[in-house]
Amino acid sequence: MPRFSIIVPSHGVAGRLSQALDSVLGQSFGDLQLIPVCDAPDAPAAAVAARYAERDSRVTPVHSPPSAGPSGARNAGMRAAAGTYLLFLDGDDLLLPGALDALDARLSELAGVDVLYAGHERVPWWEGEATNPVAPLLAGAPKGAFAPVELPALTGVQLPAWSAVYRRAFLVEHELVFPEGHFTDLGWGGLVGVAAGRIAVLRRTVVRHRLRRQGSRLNLPGPHQHDLLDQVERVLTGAAERALPVERTTALFDQLFAAVLKTAARPERLPSGHRAFFRRASRLYREHRPAGHRVPEGSLGVQHRLLAAGAYTAFRALRGANRAAAGAARRLPRPRLLRTRLRYARDLRRPLDRNLAVYCAYWGRGYACNPAAIHAKARELAPHIRSVFLVEAGQEHAVPQDVEYAVIGSRRYWEVVSRAKFLINNANFAEGVVKRRGSVHLQTQHGTPLKTMGVDQSTYPVVAARSGSFTRLLGRVDRWDFNLSANRHSTQMWERAFPGSYEHLEYGYPRNDVYYTATARDVDRIRRELGVPEGMTAVLYAPTHRDHHTGFETGLDLEAFCAAAGEDVVVLLRAHYFYDRGRSRGSGRIIDVTAHRSSEDVCLAADALVTDYSSIMFDYANLDRPIVVYADDWDVYRETRGVYFDLLAEPPGVVARTPGELAAVFRDGSYRGAEAGALRAAFRERFCQFDDGRAAERVVRRVLLGRPPEAVPPVVPLAERIPAPAAATLVRS
Repeated sequence: MPRFSIIVPSHGVAGRLSQALDSVLGQSFGDLQLIPVCDAPDAPAAAVAARYAERDSRVTPVHSPPSAGPSGARNAGMRAAAGTYLLFLDGDDLLLPGALDALDARLSELAGVDVLYAGHERVPWWEGEATNPVAPLLAGAPKGAFAPVELPALTGVQLPAWSAVYRRAFLVEHELVFPEGHFTDLGWGGLVGVAAGRIAVLRRTVVRHRLRRQGSRLNLPGPHQHDLLDQVERVLTGAAERALPVERTTALFDQLFAAVLKTAARPERLPSGHRAFFRRASRLYREHRPAGHRVPEGSLGVQHRLLAAGAYTAFRALRGANRAAAGAARRLPRPRLLRTRLRYARDLRRPLDRNLAVYCAYWGRGYACNPAAIHAKARELAPHIRSVFLVEAGQEHAVPQDVEYAVIGSRRYWEVVSRAKFLINNANFAEGVVKRRGSVHLQTQHGTPLKTMGVDQSTYPVVAARSGSFTRLLGRVDRWDFNLSANRHSTQMWERAFPGSYEHLEYGYPRNDVYYTATARDVDRIRRELGVPEGMTAVLYAPTHRDHHTGFETGLDLEAFCAAAGEDVVVLLRAHYFYDRGRSRGSGRIIDVTAHRSSEDVCLAADALVTDYSSIMFDYANLDRPIVVYADDWDVYRETRGVYFDLLAEPPGVVARTPGELAAVFRDGSYRGAEAGALRAAFRERFCQFDDGRAAERVVRRVLLGRPPEAVPPVVPLAERIPAPAAATLVRS
């Protein structure tokens, strides 16, 4: 029997679950059972939990459907628990180093306590200064184990479930489970506190609770707010059945009704049924008010008296129902020129054009990437929708002649972004673009994240210094309605990097559709356009941007590589788009394709890819062609930029650390050997999940045509997909 069973629900936090599990398995105290609770065997978190279970026999994943809520997940974990003591940890929180050692030592001192309450720290989502909200309460507790009547204020109501350790035999004896509905921590904490005979405290913090940027779901408006009264009635009834001393019932009553009044004083949390909520709360107040109860002083005391009297009208008048809400748009800069600003403000008051879609790629660099692929498919499936592509001044030539465009910053630009129903971008629209009610913003992204993104960059100084304001970044995220994902890994990392309330679309990247629809004739045509000599092996070299460099550096002597790799090798050099200045770096057997409009064309032309840490590897893997990772500065890159997984431990093919190693794998053919193929197959299984040639169709049907999720084409299994054929040179080899 393990000493501790740690139960970790994971619904909605798959992106951070691995961090929570690592914080448990990394404890110096190892006598534990770790129980991740996942929605279903095929849920995003289930794959994460399964990987841990394969590596560590202490991990026991279980499942609980999302409809069962947090209470159902925790109860499912309790049923699987075998430990002497139970701990609960939310899937996006952390167990602090040394926590289990400290808990074990304290429990050994106080044999037989039912509940050990412990400290926890609350950390803002931006990793700001931590606070320990229960420290004052725990500070006044006796040193050893004690009966709850000795500290009536410690009712459990004010502490979340993960701020305590529970003796499993005690929970079983009293048949304690998490009550259904919302506010389950309040009901659980109250019922446990009512039943406990001996309790104790550990003043040390053991859990780091990371506040979600979206805030607590319990603060959102809706009918679930009525569940609060269900939990209050459940706890007060339990206290009455046990005939607790008046000292305990008074403290319990005050704490429960502090929560009730907090909700009653915010009518916006109850768009409907606020009067019914107040009346029921008033009835519960009168039924369960302890004998001799004294109301608090000041304004809170007035609220108590009005609630007891059922004076709803007076209560609402006291609290001031009408509050001024500061809109997010107030914080956003407007167009700088006064005339344009006034016109934009006027256009924002005009009706939305429900048949207008605005597209933008790479901050206006041209017609490219996912927005271009969606635009092309929309012309076919939604011809009634007028489309306008946004481009920078001077990049008008980068838009096909038959595509309507607007220059960013122009009068027409502000007009279309103010009126469009659909706004589609692979980066972000300018901060001055206001998110209108009824408009739909689709963030398509433009790669699978290996390197840290969004708010995850905040702990890397070199990157953070270049990223600007994270507050402004998240203001832009708040405009997203949908966020596109090419694989489950991306879904989880976007959830972490860009916290928001958008919906994930696990549809694949539309720009990658061509990797399954292109023909051999297309490949031959593109190679001729790029100038690849017939019969040569084209190696695409695509290094990523380095935040610690001030300009583009190839990182490799390409002429020397060609000479050493073989006479039939040519290199297609594609620098990161940050360094596209329209100048050619090609010479001899080096063909500079940096300025070529389509990275997809370049990939189709290449027989193999050499990259360092660029996300192009994830897209290229769809072609099932050889990939070589040239990782000459991996340690520096990992420390300065931060990464989401160890690429060298899970590469898409052969890894080379020096120029000599890189040339050798091409010279001896190992870059396309059996070992490289096995690595690529595993990589494709993980990162090519949703790309099957129909991503653009799914996006158009779901977003532009408003079809329900079940009406979009399902993803074709990886084993059934047929990538575009490689050039004849590779086929013959």
